[in-house]
Amino acid sequence: MSRTPDAEEQPELVPGLVRAQVKAAKTRAAKASAPVAASSVEPVARVLVDTGLAHLDRTFDYLVPASMADDAVSGARVKVRFAGKDVDGFVVERAAASEHDGRLQSLRRVVSPVPVLQPQVLELVTRVAARYAGSRGDLLRLAVPPRHATVEQEPPGESTVPTSGPLDPRLTEPWGSVLGGVDLVSSLAQGGAPRAVWSATPGTDRGRPTWVLQVASAVACTVASGRGALVIVPDARDAQQVSDALAPVVARHLVLQADAGPAQRYRDFLAVLRGAVTVVVGTRAAAYAPVRDLGLVLLWDDGDDSHEEPRAPYPHVREVARTRAEIEGCALLIGGLGRTPDAQLLVRTGFARSLSPARESLRAALSVTVAGATEHDLERDPFARTTRMPQQVHHLVRGALEDGPVLVQTPRRGYAAALACERCRTPARCRTCSGPLALASPTAPPTCRWCGRSEQAWACGACGHRGLRAPVVGEVRTAEELGRAFPGARVITSGGDRILDRAPSAARTIVVSTPGAEPPAPEGYAAVVLLDTWLMLARPDLRVREEALRRWTTAAALTRSGGRVLAVGDAADPTLQALVRWDPVGHAERELADRASAHMPPSCRVATLSGSLGAVDDAMTLLSLPPGTEVLGPVEHGDDVVRTVLRVPWAAGAALTDALSELQRIRSARRLDPVRVQVDPVTL
Repeated sequence: MSRTPDAEEQPELVPGLVRAQVKAAKTRAAKASAPVAASSVEPVARVLVDTGLAHLDRTFDYLVPASMADDAVSGARVKVRFAGKDVDGFVVERAAASEHDGRLQSLRRVVSPVPVLQPQVLELVTRVAARYAGSRGDLLRLAVPPRHATVEQEPPGESTVPTSGPLDPRLTEPWGSVLGGVDLVSSLAQGGAPRAVWSATPGTDRGRPTWVLQVASAVACTVASGRGALVIVPDARDAQQVSDALAPVVARHLVLQADAGPAQRYRDFLAVLRGAVTVVVGTRAAAYAPVRDLGLVLLWDDGDDSHEEPRAPYPHVREVARTRAEIEGCALLIGGLGRTPDAQLLVRTGFARSLSPARESLRAALSVTVAGATEHDLERDPFARTTRMPQQVHHLVRGALEDGPVLVQTPRRGYAAALACERCRTPARCRTCSGPLALASPTAPPTCRWCGRSEQAWACGACGHRGLRAPVVGEVRTAEELGRAFPGARVITSGGDRILDRAPSAARTIVVSTPGAEPPAPEGYAAVVLLDTWLMLARPDLRVREEALRRWTTAAALTRSGGRVLAVGDAADPTLQALVRWDPVGHAERELADRASAHMPPSCRVATLSGSLGAVDDAMTLLSLPPGTEVLGPVEHGDDVVRTVLRVPWAAGAALTDALSELQRIRSARRLDPVRVQVDPVTL
């Protein structure tokens, strides 16, 4: 039998380009096999290779050539040969010898000698990866931005060395309304590392929310001790408010913006890394910023869902901040107008202490009432507990409009988010897909929210009536109703894709907003009205009550000193009662106790496995669960997706995450079907 000639035996059969590629490959192989002069000092580099595979999430030893000895420092980016390819990696450390008995490959090249991966950040990434059953490579993409060579060649700015000095007594003034607040910031100014969960004082002062001034005060006191500070907020609007408040009290600070371009992101990162800036403000990715001499990590509004990372391994910034404070021995402040059970658990376990506003300060800041709460209210308006806008709302708004702007919060966006038959109250459905009908404006026909089909001639399938009513209305319809009720007032909306940064300070202005889109007024609102509170409590979610209270307190805190807040809802509801008393700490304690009795987080550790039925079943077969694990499911969780919930006592949480990490490594090595593993998800 004749043999097909090999390309290397008859090169004339191979095109010239292919011959050149073969020659180049042979040359590279010869260079790789040639002996390399190793560094005389610590010739071994332990490299964390970016493979993206869980079972390869460890360091590998490489030989450091003498020509790269000065540049291949710990934290530097390098190129190494791995599995037949040139891949990226970070030098974790240099060593004098390797535990590997065979011949070591040498580093391909040093991409950059800048030590972008600092030891404390590597330790943080390692602990967070273990806590959430993830890989360090996924977290390093959050912690270290991609290199920008042009920016790296720019001359570095001068390093800012924080210097301690005498404390200005005015810096502690914003904390005077918080019990123990002055002692806290005084400890920061003296170089202490207190840990506290603090409920901020509602209201505004000097044209800014009080909590913003308290944040700026804590940072300024930390800087006065000669240390750096890191402030983490939910969004860019909060970051800008904090930045404006820091400008008069801190010489220099930096706002890390997620929407900045690659060049600016890397430029800001290098400024922090080199010590040109020691005060950083940003959103969740800023939690990994390599701030020098870190003295304070401050997390604001830990209940905001934007603090949960949407990419694997889905860490929550609260846990990242807590871990970083432990690693660097610095102060930790977790603040909010409300109080999450997760933060309250830190107080209960003794990790942090609780700080709350004094009752005298709360009484001076605002007063909260519920419509129809007393018999006197019902005598004046018998329908105060049943109508959407009782007379108390109209009386409050009419009187407050003379003093300043009024904020009205409504939970739904749009015009009419749901429709029903006017006669029999049957929900209006699309005839094509049975989806819910909604109105986008007063002149638009009913439209299906699922398929987008318009129903020009809708008729009720139950009684045949053609009239429609809106049991749930959005901020546009609410603004329309208020405009008719108060014809001399200016009514504006904030929500959806049109969120106002600031509200006008002029009187006779009504701002209708959805939760989270409330714009601050320069001098605070004269009054705040909370509509449809029942709708905020109607969501089928584990955290519905803590989220509702957080949304209400956020809006109520925008009042000016002595402002009034009126909520429309059930006065006997415990969450509304907590709002009236302004008792987020007591509410968090009750929520924590209720969840402990129901074996729900944060009193226990929960993990979910989501994927196809076969993939989840394979994962459960491979998983070695710790004793006492409860397995709930699998249940359907979307199209062709099932979910299994694993639950263990809080003390066994580390054992569960260790088992899940081992599962991730096995699945990665065997290349099994994907399964999403999430530890302590915000929602179940």
